[in-house]
Amino acid sequence: MRVPTVDRLAAVTPRAAHAGGAGDARPDPDGWKSVVAAVRTALPEHRYAQDELTELIGDLCLAPGADRTVLRRLHGAAGVRTRHLALPIDQYAALGDFGETNAAWMTAGLELGERALTRALEAAGLSPSELDLLVCTSITGIAAPSLDARLASRMGMRPDVKRIPVFGLGCVAGAAGLARLHDYLRGHPGEVAALLSVELCSLTLQQRDDSPANLVAGALFGDGAAAVVAHAARADDHRSGRPAVAATRSLLYPDTEHLLGWTIGAGGFRPVVDAAIPDVVGARIGPDLRDFLAVHGLTPDDIGTWICHPGGPRILTAVAHALDLPDGALESAHRALAVSGNMSSASVLRILEDVTTNAPPSPGSWGLMMAMGPGFCVEFVLLRW
Repeated sequence: MRVPTVDRLAAVTPRAAHAGGAGDARPDPDGWKSVVAAVRTALPEHRYAQDELTELIGDLCLAPGADRTVLRRLHGAAGVRTRHLALPIDQYAALGDFGETNAAWMTAGLELGERALTRALEAAGLSPSELDLLVCTSITGIAAPSLDARLASRMGMRPDVKRIPVFGLGCVAGAAGLARLHDYLRGHPGEVAALLSVELCSLTLQQRDDSPANLVAGALFGDGAAAVVAHAARADDHRSGRPAVAATRSLLYPDTEHLLGWTIGAGGFRPVVDAAIPDVVGARIGPDLRDFLAVHGLTPDDIGTWICHPGGPRILTAVAHALDLPDGALESAHRALAVSGNMSSASVLRILEDVTTNAPPSPGSWGLMMAMGPGFCVEFVLLRW
């Protein structure tokens, strides 16, 4: 058995989690919590202003001479100022089919993923060989061997590193992935786990497709990768000053599969984005989150830091209204949307990095990470600094 490094804990078996609400992992004062040792983001070098992209995306998505009124209105209302793209914008028209776009995803995704994970490990004071579990998520490309398998060899991870490639969670995977790291570390407290999100949304843009879903996606989504490195700590250990996962809850809403996802065909991933999503969020998020917090003796008023997936202005408005949040509570999400667009699962991790590095919350304060994804589903992650 390997001896843990200074930042790793002795492998002591924690007590079983208490029973809680559906999907809960509850805090155990005599057990373990998961500490976020570091989170880092990597963005492509190709950065564009939103008004610059509007006409160029119109050239890709619309027929020559088509009316661009709706396109321009969507881009203007998206809450996005700048975005990063995997490729220079003038190269997208040459991508002829799904095979070519997926190959571009592989090339750019490996580079960005390695950069994000390397930065996170370095910030945590760890080497790739000290990683015990790597969860890798993307919904914008597919590969076998998966990205994590290719990165393991490329970065010098141990041959016995455990890998979990994830496809299909979409935008919720940043929060859900952190929750699953927490589940793992509670049972393996002497180990180090990482979550890597690689989302190159621009490569899913459908050419000559003027459907509302494709135009909305073209107005909102950006590209990037993010990585989280986490380890376990005793639940009563408050020395680190870094965010720790206290509890999680997963919710899957029946009969909502049609709201969000992909229609997959010869052209690749054609987006499905239903206009009813903000209504569902507005109706369900409030009661469900209040119920989750009540299990832990909390209310939304106890949450000092909100880390919400920036699905778009209407989603953020629906969340704020449903929870009766004060002005500015979701400013970190609006800021992330403005500077890099909706990066799918990488977005909440980018926000977590921003919050922890630029304006760290007070020790002992509570935070809440939430995201939504295909299913239709939501994930809540209760954090404490």
